[in-house]
Amino acid sequence: MRRVLLGLVAAVTAVTAGVAACAAATPPEALGSAAAVRPVVLAEVPHDPTAFTQGLELSPDDPGTLYEGTGLAGHSQLRELDAATGAVRRAVPLPGSLFGEGITVVGPSIWQLTWQDGVALEWDRATFTLRRQVPVGGEGWGLCAEPGRLVRSDGTDRLRFHDPATFAETGSVAVTLDGAPVTELNELECVGGAVWANVWRTDRVVRIDPATGAVTAVVDASGLLDPARRAETDVLNGIAHLSGDEYLLTGKLWPAAFRVRLPG
Repeated sequence: MRRVLLGLVAAVTAVTAGVAACAAATPPEALGSAAAVRPVVLAEVPHDPTAFTQGLELSPDDPGTLYEGTGLAGHSQLRELDAATGAVRRAVPLPGSLFGEGITVVGPSIWQLTWQDGVALEWDRATFTLRRQVPVGGEGWGLCAEPGRLVRSDGTDRLRFHDPATFAETGSVAVTLDGAPVTELNELECVGGAVWANVWRTDRVVRIDPATGAVTAVVDASGLLDPARRAETDVLNGIAHLSGDEYLLTGKLWPAAFRVRLPG
């Protein structure tokens, strides 16, 4: 995910898509004993094909509003989107050349990670003004919020827990499938005591029990975009819980997002 610089995007997207397609060709059943599911597509929603999507989350108090964090050094943004049309309502750039990563909503704030810059940003959700930057050890990839804590991925096999007020790290857990580590965990979504994670360079999303780190389900999301549209895009990355068993899935530079049902 994060080895792509702006000037190289056009050259590497086809290669990245090819890698992802090859990885997705292995059925999720081959990954182990976790439940294997396919998303049921309910609808397609437009998505800005220039958005290098790093984080996606539905507003907790307005189902018509999505928040999206985008990446690439010097071009990263925090955005507010119309959930029905995908239209960008407002956007604010990250300071300087910060490389934006995952986002999550915590009350009146939006926390946004950076990749290798060593900081997390706290934004005022109402005004989209930057409140502060706080130090973070290691890389930032994905971010989501559970009651009383934040969950961060850093490209390894670990989920790291943070205080939602100070961003201080409070613990971590190793993620495993049948005892083997699951690495390159990417964009995160916390839902009902579980953590969903995109797995970089694949079309898979895994469901994780954050208490044990065990993967409890593997979603094979290959084939959402037809080959013609997928050829000019990057990896699957972006999962937002809508309600019940419905989610929104998209990817970096994708021209569409997909409202799907993920069977339990």
